[in-house]
Amino acid sequence: MAGLLASMIRNVTPSTARHSVAIALGSNLGDRFANIEIALRLIEQPNQLLTSVAADAVSVVDTSFMYETAPMYVTDQPRFANCACLIETNMEPRILLKLLKRIETTVGRVPSVQNGPRAVDLDIILYDNEIVDTRAEGLRDTLDGLADELVIPHPRMAEREFVLRPLADMIPEFVHPVHKKSIRTLLDDVVRQSSVDFPMLKVTPFTDYPIAETRQLPGIIQVPSMGRYWSTHCSNEIQRPTKVRLMATLNATPDSFSDGSVNNTLSAALTYSATSVRAGADIIDIGGYSTRPGAAFVSPEEECQRVVPVIQAIRSHEDQDLSSALISIDTFRWEVAEAAVLAGANCINDVYSFTGPEYPLTETSAKHLLKMREVARKLAVPVILMHSRGDAGSNKDYSQYKGGVLEGVRVELGEKVEAIIKGKGGVRRWFVIVDPGIGFSKTVEANCALLREASSMIANTPTNRLAGYPQLIGSSRKSFLGAILERPDADGTYKGRKTQPKERGWATAATVACAIQQGASVVRVHDVQDMRDVVTIASTIWSYP
Repeated sequence: MAGLLASMIRNVTPSTARHSVAIALGSNLGDRFANIEIALRLIEQPNQLLTSVAADAVSVVDTSFMYETAPMYVTDQPRFANCACLIETNMEPRILLKLLKRIETTVGRVPSVQNGPRAVDLDIILYDNEIVDTRAEGLRDTLDGLADELVIPHPRMAEREFVLRPLADMIPEFVHPVHKKSIRTLLDDVVRQSSVDFPMLKVTPFTDYPIAETRQLPGIIQVPSMGRYWSTHCSNEIQRPTKVRLMATLNATPDSFSDGSVNNTLSAALTYSATSVRAGADIIDIGGYSTRPGAAFVSPEEECQRVVPVIQAIRSHEDQDLSSALISIDTFRWEVAEAAVLAGANCINDVYSFTGPEYPLTETSAKHLLKMREVARKLAVPVILMHSRGDAGSNKDYSQYKGGVLEGVRVELGEKVEAIIKGKGGVRRWFVIVDPGIGFSKTVEANCALLREASSMIANTPTNRLAGYPQLIGSSRKSFLGAILERPDADGTYKGRKTQPKERGWATAATVACAIQQGASVVRVHDVQDMRDVVTIASTIWSYP
């Protein structure tokens, strides 16, 4: 699978670039995350600002996670958004620096005190393995004379966690050409010595459509505002969110496995949404195509007709709390995803991680991934990528993996995530949330193992491609819970019972508590009020703020 996806992407986006460059990006004025996205799009369209270079002179081929950081040096200023990217280019360092300075001006940087506030700040951190210093000979062993000069590697990177941590997301084993230490080692050194009261937080920004006219720049694919975000603590232990988010499940379908046709009218959908928001839902997940085995085929047009009116009705509702609620669109089709986001959805939730329902993967799957990736990249919205293997009730054998289902999910979902975020046209890493796919192509025992070891899915281990991603757990009302509830107890005194999906609330509560103990950032549920209570108590037990 990895070879197929990787080869497809290489064929579509071949590169002849000679140089690999790491660039740090920061912003602490205005719409920080949107400022950075605009800067990245200008990096990818260099001929907009430098007419002497080709339109394809620069390709962004990888991005770090996004972080919120306490200001350094000049502390009386707003918190920064910080990230980094890797680019491939044939531009020489001086020309690249000229491009970055023009981007800073275009996005809105006003020259100010050194290390002070700015709409966007762009620094060349690494350029291949080269050492460049354009200062006078007598200044090269100091930190003086940096203004209007070019020093690579960046002279202060070894003391800056907000530079090293994003680099470690992408190139942890790269050896610094001056310090002769890996990026991972340099980061560990800084963290051990840090005494910052406000640590770095990993953040997931959410976009809001339609795009305000004030954010539109001629010739550039437009960027929506990104004022809202979720955050997660940075840790080498279990990665815990600053707050566990609750996703309400709204099935605008007549054949959902969990609630049938209860919410497939507009009035019922609005009632459920309003009730969920009042009960503490952080986001509403709207789906128009059932994923249950044997569900009837629904055309993209019909799926749009089911979900878009619901989104529009929420956005135009007189209740401000409801009209401003975050919305995700549960779909694997790019047409539906695009229509839903333009109607007001803030996030794409794809049970097939962009490859569509075919399993094993085919060339069609790779083409599907490229199209979904293109749409998600253009819209600049978060994407929830779930592990699955086609039909939810099939393909449950993971014996090919020494580590069973745990290794299988890490490898298979990790390969898809890598194909989605890396290479020219990739989705920004900070927009990705992963989902191990509880109840999809797993046995009862495998589902229990995933819940029990959920933190291992995103653990910071060298070979784990899912390391560090926020994780969503969706176990609500699933059939494996019903299968467990039917079992008699060990001594046979209790015979078990059959349950309908709506009767599995208490069973769901147990899995939600487990998910929180394992560090889940988001839990997807049907019964919002009851599960809000579970989240509140479980979060308190497991020492969330």
